[in-house]
Parts: sequence; C-alpha cells; structure tokens
Amino acid sequence: MPRLLSTVLVFGLLAGTAAAFALTEGLKLEKTPVLGTQVEKVFSPVCGCPTRSARIFFRLRKAETLTVTIERGRTPIRTLVSHQHRRGRVELFWDGGDNTGQVQPAGTYVPVVHLGRSHQTIRLPNPIDLDTRAPTVESVVVRPLVFSPDGDGHADRIVVRYRFDEHAHAVLLVNGNRRAFTNGQQPEDKVEWNGRLDGRTLRPGTYEVAVAAQDRAGNLSPPKAAGRVQVRYVILGRTTIRVVAGARFALRVSTDAPTVRWLLAGRTNTAPRGTIKLRAPVQPGRYTLYVSASGHAARATVVVRPGG
Repeated sequence: MPRLLSTVLVFGLLAGTAAAFALTEGLKLEKTPVLGTQVEKVFSPVCGCPTRSARIFFRLRKAETLTVTIERGRTPIRTLVSHQHRRGRVELFWDGGDNTGQVQPAGTYVPVVHLGRSHQTIRLPNPIDLDTRAPTVESVVVRPLVFSPDGDGHADRIVVRYRFDEHAHAVLLVNGNRRAFTNGQQPEDKVEWNGRLDGRTLRPGTYEVAVAAQDRAGNLSPPKAAGRVQVRYVILGRTTIRVVAGARFALRVSTDAPTVRWLLAGRTNTAPRGTIKLRAPVQPGRYTLYVSASGHAARATVVVRPGG
C-alpha cells in the first residue's frame, strides 16, 4: 500500500507540473490585446507649441470596454476615455491637466489601459515626462561683426556660439524674426547664418542678432542678445570727392573682396581693396565714380574744378 501511494503521488505531481507548464506556454502564446503603442515621451502643456499635449496611440486587437487613465506613481490623475471601443486604432491626447482641468506639476506620468471585457490592466511601458521649465541661455557671442553675404567666399556668414543650461535647440533671431533653428540639441554649440532671406541677400545695414533656446518639450527661453552685425558689400570712405582737374586722389574702399573694379569718366581698372588711388578727369565738371566687388557696387560724386 505505501508503494502504491508513492506511485500515485508521483504521478499526481507530474500531472500538475505538466498542466502548469501547458498553462504557462498557453499564456506565452496568447496574443497581447494592445499593440502598436506610440506615446509622446516629453511635452509641455504651457509652451503654446505643437508639443503642448501628449499623444497616446495604440491598437486594440478586439472590441473592448476601454478605460485609459494617466497616473503618477500609482495615483490616477486623469481619465482620458471610458467607454466601449471597437477593435483597431485608439488615439488620445493628454493636455497635462487632471480631471478638473488643473495643469499638473512637472514629473513622470504613466498611461494605464484598463480592458473591462478581458479583465486586464496594462501599464504602458512608455512614461511621459511633463516639463514646464524653459531652458536658459547662459552666454552667446556672434562673429564676425561685419559680413557680406554675397557668396564670394569671404566673410559670407556669421557664426553664433552659445551655451545653454540644458540640451536644447538653438533659435537664431535677426531683428526679432526667426532665421535659423538647429536640428541638434546640444547645451553648447554654434549656429551659422548666411545672411539670406527667401533666397535674397540682405540689404546693407545693421541687424540685431539674438539666440533663444527651445527644449524637447517645446519650452522656449527668452532671447539673449548676441550683438549687432553690419551687412557690408562695398563702402566708400567718401561719397563726395572734390579734386583739381587731372590731379591724383585717394579713396578708402571697405569690402571683403580682395580686389575691386572702378569706373570713372569712361576709364576702368581693378585695384586691391583698401585705399585706391585714381586720377581726376582733365575736364572740370561733376562725375560719378563706381566701385564694385562681387556683384555689388557703391558710388561717389567726383567734383572736378579747374586747376589754378
């Protein structure tokens, strides 16, 4: 009899183990009721930007009594949906508020899916970071202060170096308007600008340059001034030149091009940039002097008076 009882006990244990193994394997083979999950990683409900709400997307394998909540820790904060839902796409948005509409503090939140028909609760493995603090621009410097965006390869662009207190995009502002946006999010880097607007070069003049920082959540810092830059193509030291007929005169030419071309009273030639030396026409009168470089020109009036 003892031997018979031992045999029965062994068979019972084996049968129980086999049943448990079969149940475990069956659970492994059971398809998940929620698939294709996509959840916004970080957002800011106060940024006034496209990332001011968190998108939650998944697919239901079959129709369910669906409830989706947002939890912090294990505390429910907001119920996004609670009703019967057919199989297929589920797309929801959380604006960062609780059930009363009050914006929640910065922190990590978890979307939780409750399936009433299947009697399952699934905490999605995609936490959401709610971030309401804008980054800070700690320093910004622009060089050169004078440039000529004419495409000749000489001082065609400005380089703005910056440092932020966190990883963020750099937003370059010229006269208060956004002109460049970095793809990367480095706390310290540089941004360049070629001085073109809608494919056209800037008019000569002075422009205010500033940089703002925008983090992944969309929070934008106040801009920090980098300084004023001057767009210069060809600048003449004088716009009116008075000279005796046939006399030589000098004129300062400021440009980034290594050489310039001048035209006066039908005569033309090239000269190195800097101070150019010319001879006045022999006939008294008023003449226009043109000095050009890299497709841009400046002009001055030459008043030639009779020699004494």
